[in-house]
Amino acid sequence: MITSTVMSNGVRVITHHIHYMHTVSIGIWVANGTRNESSENNGVAHFIEHMLFKGTKRRTARQISLEIDSMGGILNAFTSHEYVCYYAKILAKFMPRVTDLLTDIFLHSTFPADELERERNVILQEIKMRDDSPDEYIHDQYHQNFWAGHPLGFSILGTEETVGALTREDIISYKQSRYRPEDIIISAAGNVHHEELVGLVEEAFSLLTSEWVPQSQPKVLHNGKRVNLYERDLEQTLICLGARALSQNHPDRFALFLLNTILGGGMSSRLFQEVREKKGLAYSVYSYVISHADSGSLVVYAGSEQKQCREVVAIALSEMARLKLEKVPQDELDSAREQLKGKLLMSLESSDNLMTRLAKNEIYLQRHQSVEEILDEFDAVTSDDIQRLGSELFDGTCLNLEVMGKTKGLGLNVDMLKL
Repeated sequence: MITSTVMSNGVRVITHHIHYMHTVSIGIWVANGTRNESSENNGVAHFIEHMLFKGTKRRTARQISLEIDSMGGILNAFTSHEYVCYYAKILAKFMPRVTDLLTDIFLHSTFPADELERERNVILQEIKMRDDSPDEYIHDQYHQNFWAGHPLGFSILGTEETVGALTREDIISYKQSRYRPEDIIISAAGNVHHEELVGLVEEAFSLLTSEWVPQSQPKVLHNGKRVNLYERDLEQTLICLGARALSQNHPDRFALFLLNTILGGGMSSRLFQEVREKKGLAYSVYSYVISHADSGSLVVYAGSEQKQCREVVAIALSEMARLKLEKVPQDELDSAREQLKGKLLMSLESSDNLMTRLAKNEIYLQRHQSVEEILDEFDAVTSDDIQRLGSELFDGTCLNLEVMGKTKGLGLNVDMLKL
């Protein structure tokens, strides 16, 4: 069901054929994102993502929009620190048309000067919109501060200064060098036939070349405790509290997913039950995992009243400490296990989720990881594994706390960050 082809220049095509689906999701991925930028051109990868919808030699921006709408499809893109993806989801009968559309915008965008200036203003507004949204801003600041001093700490959107300074030549040159054939993955899932897709893309993509070589980056080191306060006139006080976690391909990642689920991954999680259900201190409280190729972080988020902020932080620290001091009861572990397995299996009913899994497996694992293998990995995790991992991650040497709202008088400092 899963088939792959590697072109002579390194471009990879991977498909997952599911005959009973009505749809196909196809993505062109570039395993090169914000972490390969510099402090001078920060935001250029995201800028390119925007510009690839603004016209080619064959299509105007308006014609691109009309064409995808005429197929009843979805056409979009996103940028992360380690990859960029341009994708479409359509009925299977339209796969040749949408492949031609994606190939055209990916390879033949013209970066019209007038469109570029309009889109620059759009991105500047996107930055302002993020900064005006406390929920988005605090998560973005957490990421930037946790990886401060490393390229992973760059903002995906860039800054007003860097976006404002990028020239058309900067943007085109960056795309030509960074979109290396060996970093390009064309993944498709649904009612797609592999040889047909290869036939549609091989001639155009096999001509790609690039002489750019990625520079080695410093090893990610996370030590020390930090508290960053952002004074704003908000009704709530928002917190992001996190510690280091694991990379995308770490052998203990399945134990990490279970640990996160137990800590704050759902309505039955410890944080949700303690902070919201028992004490009514917050409406929104949860934890999540950020994973990159070489590092990661586990983050707790909550929004509470200013006078209750310290108590929420204390509860979060206490629940982190419990995971290293006490074994998780078997019934709680089994419940978290079934929750994750159920979410995984339900996600497989969507062609876009399947397409994303194909590409991410290739980027981070360089192989396909079957569903059966993943389920077996979850089943193999024990309470001892959770406790061991909790002891490693929550040893107290690395804690980052971001707080936004009416922070004056809270007395928040690194001395309270104890596990």
